[in-house]
Amino acid sequence: MRLLLTGATGVAGLNIYRAAVADPAVDRITLLVRREMPSWAVLPPNAAAKTETIIHSDFTSYSLDLVTKIAEHDACIWAQGKSAIGMNETDYTRLTYEGPMAMVKALQDADLASARSADQPFRFVWLSGTGADTSKQMWARVKKRTEDELAATCEATPGMQAHIIRPGGFRPSSRYPEDSPNQRGRMENVALSVLAPVLRFVAPSLMISAEQLSAAALAIAKGLYPTEGLFNNTQLVDIAVKLGVTNKA
Repeated sequence: MRLLLTGATGVAGLNIYRAAVADPAVDRITLLVRREMPSWAVLPPNAAAKTETIIHSDFTSYSLDLVTKIAEHDACIWAQGKSAIGMNETDYTRLTYEGPMAMVKALQDADLASARSADQPFRFVWLSGTGADTSKQMWARVKKRTEDELAATCEATPGMQAHIIRPGGFRPSSRYPEDSPNQRGRMENVALSVLAPVLRFVAPSLMISAEQLSAAALAIAKGLYPTEGLFNNTQLVDIAVKLGVTNKA
């Protein structure tokens, strides 16, 4: 499988990248990023051999050359995103909605996926979040709009299929101590260290480890769940456990 990945320096994206490098079923990985991978990121030794990096500054715009290259992949996992804390709705919409929608619409307009067989579509796996709905919460409303329009656009486009995943709370991997201080601010890390044990006790269904999220997202991108379009956190954890990834969040 040829995988395209966005958000490779984030908590979810970096661990998905590591899992993809370690997966023998993934032949090539293309990172679509604004800048090169940072030096602090610890990667498997064969990462460079399996990876191509495309520096792309504007995720709301795709040239025909870039779209043609994207269409050569079997799946895209869109892990780019951030917390809505401190962001206004315009900026959050641009990051959360406009980027992924621009990519799928560019693929639709170029008609580059239609040649794919019905059982091997270009899979677009988008990381949403638990609680995405049409409520008054800005972040939830924007995510739900993105979910709905991604699903509708891919359904209307021959050769494409959308998979929406809604993970619960997750933290930087404890296996890589370099991740936490580089991916999240000190106060956020302190808050998560306090909240995570509480949530594991009172609402374990709302938590997932970075490794479990990575395993589940990759399995979906590989087409192991072709008929399912929406995955909640419990389903993601179950997928990971079936794959042998049982470490807790």
